[in-house]
Amino acid sequence: MRKLSREQKRDVAAIAAIKDEDIDLSDMPEVLDWSKAEVGKFYRPPKKAITIRLDTDVLDWLKGYGRGYQTRVNLLLRHAMVNSSGRTAKGNRETKRTRRAHAAS
Repeated sequence: MRKLSREQKRDVAAIAAIKDEDIDLSDMPEVLDWSKAEVGKFYRPPKKAITIRLDTDVLDWLKGYGRGYQTRVNLLLRHAMVNSSGRTAKGNRETKRTRRAHAAS
């Protein structure tokens, strides 16, 4: 997250100084009907800690873009997964047999 500028810090401090009862909420009424709420709109899949061995140059390239290289790895792998042709996330026995046959030849 980027650091706030002096002006932004001043604005945040001014807003924080306002008492709750002094805030006008008339243009923003309280929501009482949640029937149209979207469940799971901001869902994030669960993460699993693993160990992965990467070539040094690949890791240097990922880290060269700054913080968040693990997130970047996940995004690159997700892109590859989504764009793969017909393979399932759990793996396919037929696909594994085909890979072994290609590796043996």
